[in-house]
Amino acid sequence: MRKVALFGGSFDPPHLGHINIVNTLSKLEYIDEIIVMPTFLNPFKSSSFAPAKLRLKWLTEAFVAFEKVKVSSYEVSQNQKVPTIETVNFLLKNYEKIYLVIGADNLKSLNNWHRFHELKSKVTFIVATREMINIPQEFITLRIDENISSSELRNKIDKNYLPKINAQEIMQYYQRKEMKNRIQKITDVLDINKAESIEVFDLKGKNYFVDYAIIASSLGTKHTTALLDHLKKDLKPEEYFNNVDESGDWVVVDLGDILIHIMTPEYRIKYDMENFLNTLSQNTTSQES
Repeated sequence: MRKVALFGGSFDPPHLGHINIVNTLSKLEYIDEIIVMPTFLNPFKSSSFAPAKLRLKWLTEAFVAFEKVKVSSYEVSQNQKVPTIETVNFLLKNYEKIYLVIGADNLKSLNNWHRFHELKSKVTFIVATREMINIPQEFITLRIDENISSSELRNKIDKNYLPKINAQEIMQYYQRKEMKNRIQKITDVLDINKAESIEVFDLKGKNYFVDYAIIASSLGTKHTTALLDHLKKDLKPEEYFNNVDESGDWVVVDLGDILIHIMTPEYRIKYDMENFLNTLSQNTTSQES
């Protein structure tokens, strides 16, 4: 029976800070093994940017040269959110003692973790330092050089320890992240300014001229114009408005890869755009098959 340090998280994506923590853990003589375990989905979040299997792949490549490190697929293989206490109970079947590694920024929400009191009785917490956050004496402090630069860390560890992330994968990852943030900002602007029934349609690969379409209902013609004004004010200069068509009852905003429709309720019922876009978004094209 061995003593193991469990280092879990989203790792979305893995970065040099994660490697720094594992590198420091590996120097602790009382730890026999380090398990790096990506979540399928963080219990406190509703989504992740990179898919779970891709994050697992990144971590496997990142830590391939670490002798004491094992990257576990346990939580990813569950295909659902897994509370830490369930993972700990699973590991206790094979390990004598579990050290649970968290960042100091997690301390403020620790009491909200699922079955925290049971978790606390079964693990010993190791808390990685973060600037300006005090760590209580009841926890083991893992002192991380927070001011270390990426280049300094690369010089301290073997280059094989660094993530071998495919350039295309990382580009796609950041494109998804950027698109998600853009759509969230657009829907937030509409929602805050009292637009109703906001819907988002994913049209990538559907032989349509944009990747996403957003539909929202206004409260009337004046509100339609007001919503357009809010979009122009809050989205520029980050978003480029290729074209705007206004009719009072219906506004169409073309952002190049995103199309925004704002309609009065009467026009929305009359033209039933969401039925068309919903059907289009569910169609499988020959390109996808």
